[in-house]
Amino acid sequence: MVLYNPLRVLRTGAVACRGGLRLRRKALSPPRQRVYFTAMNRRELLDLYFLEARAKVIDLAAFLDRVRCAEGETDFRYQALKQAFTELLRDDPECARRVLLSFSDPTTEPIAKATVKGACGAWPGKG
Repeated sequence: MVLYNPLRVLRTGAVACRGGLRLRRKALSPPRQRVYFTAMNRRELLDLYFLEARAKVIDLAAFLDRVRCAEGETDFRYQALKQAFTELLRDDPECARRVLLSFSDPTTEPIAKATVKGACGAWPGKG
């Protein structure tokens, strides 16, 4: 909760109205500051995000081990993951876009009726 000094508010933008004082919106807005962002180099990015990315890769490897050891057939979601991994291995600046598209439905026509309540995370390949 932010407390305001009433004397400061009176000096900076309170207006009289029925029932007391009302604050002008500008009186409460913070002063504008210029913020400059600089891009990190590869070393800085690795220093900052490597351990997080490493943990995610290990989680994915453990998940794939469980799927491979489980009984039964795999479905379209497993195939979509494999396709996403092949996109990850390509050395291209649009890797994230291609991975996202590998999970996405490429059709443009809406379906007549939803068959399930939620999304499954990958396109089953049925037109």
